[in-house]
Amino acid sequence: MSSAGGDVSRETSHPLPQWASAAQSGLEAYASLLATVGVERGLIGPREVPRIWDRHILNCLVVADPELGLVPTASRVADVGSGAGLPGLVWALARPDIEMILVEPLLRRSTFLQEATAALGVASRVQVDRTRAEDARKNDSWQPVDIVTARAVAPLERLLGWTLPLLRPGGRLVALKGSSALDEITAAAQVTTAMGLHDVRVVTCGEAVVDPATSVVVGEWGTAQ
Repeated sequence: MSSAGGDVSRETSHPLPQWASAAQSGLEAYASLLATVGVERGLIGPREVPRIWDRHILNCLVVADPELGLVPTASRVADVGSGAGLPGLVWALARPDIEMILVEPLLRRSTFLQEATAALGVASRVQVDRTRAEDARKNDSWQPVDIVTARAVAPLERLLGWTLPLLRPGGRLVALKGSSALDEITAAAQVTTAMGLHDVRVVTCGEAVVDPATSVVVGEWGTAQ
């Protein structure tokens, strides 16, 4: 995987929470890919490079903290509209116990994801599925997942239709949102009820790690069997 441009060095990285400390080198390598190849291919803007750690990597990382319990041990997770791999690749690097499916329809982005998973050494448990979320479940090989996540993809009202059908009964939505999280829950109330998502709430993650902390919309879907 070729790269050019600047590098995100250790001086521009951040100390990680203890639970994720083993992932330091992997996350630094991923940050470097974002700052070089990611910029070259238009996956992130050049102005985002100085903010890769705070705004992107740590923003995603804190949601996967095992103590929070949002992403249980040994979960199978689908990241819808994965783009440059946020949060999917961050979670895969920090949580070697989980399997990840990166659902991304655009060729340019899915090619980056394929190359990045190989370069970062996580290809054995990270699958790149080049398809739209609404088509993924129509594939005979699709196996429902425990967790579905998305970051900066669409308002919750639309996102539910793309994500919930990918879950197993009793699965969980973990959608990374900003300050609009509570407003989105309110706006999506009718759709939420109609689609069977319950216990919908906003969880604030990483207050001691990243500023601002990450706001996440969490909900449980259907009934566990």
